[in-house]
Amino acid sequence: MTLTITNIKRPGSERLESVTVENGVIKGWNLGELGEVIDGGGGTVAPALVELHAHLREPGQTEKEDLASGLAAAAAGGYGTVVCMPNTSPVVDDPATLRALIERAEGLGFARLRPAAALTKGQQGEQLSELTYLREAGAAMFTDDGRTNENARVLRLGLEYARSLGMVVSVHAEDASLRADGVMNEGPVSEELGLPGNPAAAEAARVARDLEIVAQTGARLHVQHLSTARALDLVREAKGRGLPVTCEVCPHHLTLTDEALRSFDAIYKVAPPLRTQADADHLLEGLLDGTVDCLATDHAPHTRAEKERDLLSAPSGIAYIEIAFPLMWTRFGERLGLERLLDLMTAAPARVMGWPEPTLEEGAPADLVVLDLDTEREVNPAEFRSKAKFTPWAGETLRGWPTLTVVGGKVAFRREG
Repeated sequence: MTLTITNIKRPGSERLESVTVENGVIKGWNLGELGEVIDGGGGTVAPALVELHAHLREPGQTEKEDLASGLAAAAAGGYGTVVCMPNTSPVVDDPATLRALIERAEGLGFARLRPAAALTKGQQGEQLSELTYLREAGAAMFTDDGRTNENARVLRLGLEYARSLGMVVSVHAEDASLRADGVMNEGPVSEELGLPGNPAAAEAARVARDLEIVAQTGARLHVQHLSTARALDLVREAKGRGLPVTCEVCPHHLTLTDEALRSFDAIYKVAPPLRTQADADHLLEGLLDGTVDCLATDHAPHTRAEKERDLLSAPSGIAYIEIAFPLMWTRFGERLGLERLLDLMTAAPARVMGWPEPTLEEGAPADLVVLDLDTEREVNPAEFRSKAKFTPWAGETLRGWPTLTVVGGKVAFRREG
C-alpha cells in the first residue's frame, strides 16, 4: 500500500512538504502524489506518540474498555504504540493470554499493542511469573502495576531475572502501609475535608527502597507516574550516581492538584493522588531539566457508575489518552517547546524501553501523526472513542489536536472536518 500525505510541515519548519509511505515504511519526501493522497491541511507531522502506561481492561473488564475502544482512542490521541498494563481479569501472567492480546490487536487497525506482563503470578507479589516465556511471547516489560510490590526480596529476584533477559521492570511506587486507606493527598485540604490522606512519604519511601535494590542488582527500573517533589529528587540523586533508573510523569499530575477534591467528585480520584501545586511545579521542572524521562497518561477507564460513587468507594483512575497531547501543548507548550514535548512523547519512551527511536527519515517505520498546533477545539467527551466518555477537562478549549494518525503505513485515525 502506498500513501502520500501532502501539505504538512516538519517540526520547526514552515515549509509545506509531502511524505510518501509504502509497505509500512517512509519511502521518501516530496516524491509527488503517489498512491492514496491525504491533504494534511498544513499540520505538523511527527513520529506517532508512544504510550508506556495504559489500562485497556481486556480481558475481563470490557465494560470499562476493550482493545478496540482503547486502541481506537489511542490512535485518536496520536499514539502509534501502546503498552497496556496486565492488571486485568485474569491477570496477564501467562504466554497464551499475552499472545492472544497481540493477535487480537493486530486485526483492529488502530494503535499497535505492546502488552506488559505481570512480574509476579496473579500480581500477588509472592512468586515470579514465567518471565522467559513471557518475553518470548512478546511482553514489552514486566510490572505489577495496579499492585505495589511489598516484598522487597521478590522484587529483587524479579529485577535480577529481568536484567538477565534484557528487560525493564516498571513499578507503582507506593508503600501500601503508609498509603493505608488514603483517597487523596494528605495535607491541609484532606484535613479540612475530613478525608483519609495518602502522604507524599508513601511514594518517597517506596522509591528510596526500590532505588537501593537497583543499586544492588544493576537492573533497569522504571518508576511509574511520579507525583511528588521528594520522590523526583530521589530519582535525580540516583541518576547522578549512575543508577539505571528512569521515570515518567502524567499530565494529570501536572495540570490538576488536590484542590480539585474540594468538589468531592471521584473523577479526580487517582493513584497516586493529585498532589499540591508545589509538587506539580517541581514535576514540570523535572521535565525541563531532563530528570523526568517521559510522559505517560496512565489511561485508566472506569464506568460512569463507578466514578459516581463517593470518594471512599470509587475506583482510582482518569481516562484521557485522546487529549493528552493537546492538554500538554496548550498548558505547557511555551515552557517546554515543541521539540522537547514531542521527544517526551515519542523518542523518550522508546529510549526507556531500549527500542529504536522513531524518526521521520527515509526507511523509518511509517508511524506518523499530523498535529494541528493552532486551531482551538473544545473537549467534548461524547466524541471520545474510549468507553469512558467523561473527563476533568470537559469543555476546556485546547490546541494541538491530532488530525491524522498512521500506523505501519495505514491510516489508524482521521479527524473529520
